[in-house]
Amino acid sequence: MQPVKVDQAERILDAAAELFVREGVNAVGMAEIARAAGCSRATLYRYFEDRRALHLAFVRREARRIGVRVAVETAPLSDPAERLTAAVLVAVRLVREVPALLAWFGAADAATTAGLAQSDEVIEGLGLRAVGDLDAARWLVRVIVSLLIVPGRDEAEERRIVERYVVPGVLDSRA
Repeated sequence: MQPVKVDQAERILDAAAELFVREGVNAVGMAEIARAAGCSRATLYRYFEDRRALHLAFVRREARRIGVRVAVETAPLSDPAERLTAAVLVAVRLVREVPALLAWFGAADAATTAGLAQSDEVIEGLGLRAVGDLDAARWLVRVIVSLLIVPGRDEAEERRIVERYVVPGVLDSRA
């Protein structure tokens, strides 16, 4: 059996992920990423024109991965309120489970994350356009980012907040 060939851009993003965990997102430079990925800076810049482009590619990739898992985990739920509550809480849980994603929500990197999180590609990747309203989808991303930067005391409190304040606002806006 042939080994799976990983695309160079994916190798670069994977190397960046490891550095983000160790050093923080904004502390990592392009030269460090190229070195960790085992490529030249010229190769790195062939795939990503600058650090922002690399950050955006990383966030898009991870948003798609999370979006697929959220969709799978919430598919059995038929009640719209339950499904939306679960979608938000599952997204938060999935980010918390992956050190390379959680690294984006530290104090030094939160502003970068908040800016990138509002891109259309991230909204789409998370599957939040399914709420039927782009403004509501952007707001849901803000809620998710907020819960990751300033977590509740526990999962039960986060669930209550989402059920009481987030879900009614989104579902009422669709009526």
